[in-house]
Amino acid sequence: MSLTNPSFPSSTAFDEISRSLSASDADRRDAIKSGAAIFAFTLKNLDGATESWYIDLKETGTVGKGVAPEGKKAAVTLVLSDADFGKLVQGKANAQKLFMSGKLKVKGDVMKATKMEPILMKARTSAKL
Repeated sequence: MSLTNPSFPSSTAFDEISRSLSASDADRRDAIKSGAAIFAFTLKNLDGATESWYIDLKETGTVGKGVAPEGKKAAVTLVLSDADFGKLVQGKANAQKLFMSGKLKVKGDVMKATKMEPILMKARTSAKL
């Protein structure tokens, strides 16, 4: 099942992240070990609509729509525009600079947010944004 929403062009990255996590059990276990949390993303598109996705790196190493799997809570939620998320995944934007300029808002454990970079890098190689 695709996680892509056509109204959010950068959402193709969530399919790529999901693929990279399911490529091998060893990679998924490593991602869970290094991430050790549930990460949520809330993106806003050009029309002003918002949509959320999550990456469970606490237990399952899975990606889904919504803020967190049922009965679980995200340790950190990253809120940014669809365009900026696309740039972040492509490596054309820096999370710290987006945060400092107010384009990226972090709710929850800011230090956990830094654990997302390796996961985004894996998606970067195959995402077509």
